[in-house]
Amino acid sequence: MARKALFISVADLKKRSLIDGNVDSSKITQYIEVAQDVHIQNYLGGKLYKSMQQLIISGDILLAENADYKLLLDDFIKPMLIWYSQATLMPYISFSVNNGGVQKRTSETSDAATKEELSYLTQEMNSTAEFYTKRFLDYMCLNNVKYPEYSQNTSEDMYPDKDVNYTGGWYI
Repeated sequence: MARKALFISVADLKKRSLIDGNVDSSKITQYIEVAQDVHIQNYLGGKLYKSMQQLIISGDILLAENADYKLLLDDFIKPMLIWYSQATLMPYISFSVNNGGVQKRTSETSDAATKEELSYLTQEMNSTAEFYTKRFLDYMCLNNVKYPEYSQNTSEDMYPDKDVNYTGGWYI
């Protein structure tokens, strides 16, 4: 199985999100990976996604000649992934599956969020992720020449989605 790099760490997610630092990292990592596969790969496209993976795995992202890729990662990809990861994790964080079936964890010192509150929170997280996605797409529109892989996808690659269905803001 090929090695896979996550574009953010669990520490990045905990530091820059609603997720408490005490949440078990093993309960978070798979949701970062899912958000990265589903959302980030969708907007980077297959070739740029694979290129970013390779630069991170090899450590070459830190080389001066890859400064544009490091900027793309730090300023655009990471904020998108932090918010998409939170939104992906939110519906599942209170549940676990064990030999006794599906269990909902609760705390003695707090009230569990209602389904409506959880839905609202997830929607807001997705809205923020979409904002960062729009920033990424605007940046790529103006700077795609710096990232030739963005437009060099072939039939076996995932083509980048170049539009975001922004759902943020209030509707009246």
